[in-house]
Amino acid sequence: MKNVFYGVYCHLNLQQIDGPAFTTAGKTYKVVTQDTIVLPCDVINLGNYVLVWKRGIAVLTAGTVKVTPDPRIQLIDGYNLQIRDVQTHDAGNYICQIGTMVPLEITHTLEILVPPRIHHVTSGGNVEVKKGQTVTLECRASGNPVPSVAWSRKNNVLPSGEKSREGSSITIEQATRHQAGTYLCTASNGVGDSAIQSINLHVLYPPEVEVERSWVHSGEGFEAQLVCIVHADPPSDVLWYRDTLRLDTTERRSFETRGSRHTLIIRKVQASDFGNYSCVADNTLGKMRQYLQLSGKPNQVAFNSNPVSRYHDSYNISWIVNSYTPIEEFKLFFRRIPETGNQDFMSYHQYSRKYEKRENSSLDHSHHILHNRIHDWNDVILPAIPSELFSQQMSYLIRGLEPSSQYEARVQARNRFGWNQISEIFRFSTRAIGYAKLIFFFFLDNEIHGLMVI
Repeated sequence: MKNVFYGVYCHLNLQQIDGPAFTTAGKTYKVVTQDTIVLPCDVINLGNYVLVWKRGIAVLTAGTVKVTPDPRIQLIDGYNLQIRDVQTHDAGNYICQIGTMVPLEITHTLEILVPPRIHHVTSGGNVEVKKGQTVTLECRASGNPVPSVAWSRKNNVLPSGEKSREGSSITIEQATRHQAGTYLCTASNGVGDSAIQSINLHVLYPPEVEVERSWVHSGEGFEAQLVCIVHADPPSDVLWYRDTLRLDTTERRSFETRGSRHTLIIRKVQASDFGNYSCVADNTLGKMRQYLQLSGKPNQVAFNSNPVSRYHDSYNISWIVNSYTPIEEFKLFFRRIPETGNQDFMSYHQYSRKYEKRENSSLDHSHHILHNRIHDWNDVILPAIPSELFSQQMSYLIRGLEPSSQYEARVQARNRFGWNQISEIFRFSTRAIGYAKLIFFFFLDNEIHGLMVI
């Protein structure tokens, strides 16, 4: 059902009026297209005079007779002019006139409100560019009042980080795959519903390859999965290599693709499978390779001890390591952290070169501890406890430490495939002398028989 708008009557002072007069005043009406408007024209003392409605020089009605052939126009409730299904061309001045010697008239102005309509978007809504190019998305809209245009992005923010931005266009510089997607142009002017048009931005780019893990640990008889994440448009072909040898599907080896995730699966791993691999993605715009290593060496060690010692001169350090193959031994490195500004300080990399020279000069790998200058790295070789568990734990009590001091430690683990990558640095501290001590009482038959102070 269309809306019907009635003009507002303005009652005039009718005292001492002998001839015809209007009881309504001229006004401006704002009407939405396709609605119905009634323009009021009430008179008194019309007598034999004729009342006409005009638009410009065109006569619409004369008296009660309709003159215009427009079927949308008619008189109702006397001389009120009704216009149905209002269109934009109906805008203008409408005159209600009484044919006296000096014509009397009132003028109504009709302004047509038009809901927003988007009549142009860039490339019809499908835009394609290459990576690195600059692209401008345009959206032109019409309506009355003139609509405002705002940009947003479906399920994402704009490249600027904003949720929305006003303007008839938006420019994206140095386009990448991260700017691809659906952009929404919304035109609003307060009349009716907003108009929305989508533009799909398609960015073409050479393959971009990432590895899920560049170093993959496995063990003999287990399954290993090497994963490359590949993004490319147009879509790329992905091939797998062992060193320079291209790999094909075998009884123990297969390939799996799920979206951008490409996986090389090796079942029942053998020692000969350990080594260097790579995935190569190739499309019409370029090629990219990423490298992975499949290793039987242990995973990196993770520390799990409290970083604050219970004692002022020793610390019980503990760690855990995952390995499919039993661990044979550990190397523990530790040192006191010097005061700020102390230059007599050997980095771990400097020490490791010194350690390698010393180790290569001796074939004796038995359990030992080497103490160096106060800020040099000390190292301990620890034989592992035989275990078939995947997660293996180890602890060691470091003695002879300074009170109220900061220390740092690193650990390596070795199985029959070799030493793993050294751990991240772990920092711990010792207590101050005189730190509050805990007293444990031993009870027997409800009597104190002894105590222990720690």
